[in-house]
Amino acid sequence: MTTYDINRTDSLSAPSNAHYAALILRIAMGGLFLAHVWLKIAVFTPAGTAGYFASIGLPGFLAYLTIAAELLGGLALIAGFWTRWVSLALVPVLLGAAYFGHGAAGFFFSNPNGGWEFPAFWAVTLIVQALLGDGAYALGKVSAR
Repeated sequence: MTTYDINRTDSLSAPSNAHYAALILRIAMGGLFLAHVWLKIAVFTPAGTAGYFASIGLPGFLAYLTIAAELLGGLALIAGFWTRWVSLALVPVLLGAAYFGHGAAGFFFSNPNGGWEFPAFWAVTLIVQALLGDGAYALGKVSAR
């Protein structure tokens, strides 16, 4: 007699909890990236962001690449388009923010100028997303198991 686990699904059946977990994580991170890039565009302005990058010793043009990565990456995550690759591509952005932007402020994000706690955690969540895959309702192939 064959046993069947109702919690287990394959890619051809109904989404599982893991598929929904990947979906929620994907949309939450995509939304946070869009909010973060909006801050760079509307509040700090791209030129102001480039000036900040230069003030911490980075080439100013990296600000524009960061803005593009956050915008396109956020949209791709929300849509579930190339989720694994987009997640992995955004990890260096967050590790750079943790080290260059917040490293001198210490660990806790509540410290003046914000510590590296939040961007480091965000980098970890991107790695988790890459491991989970697209999740439910993605433009890409559902790959969470």
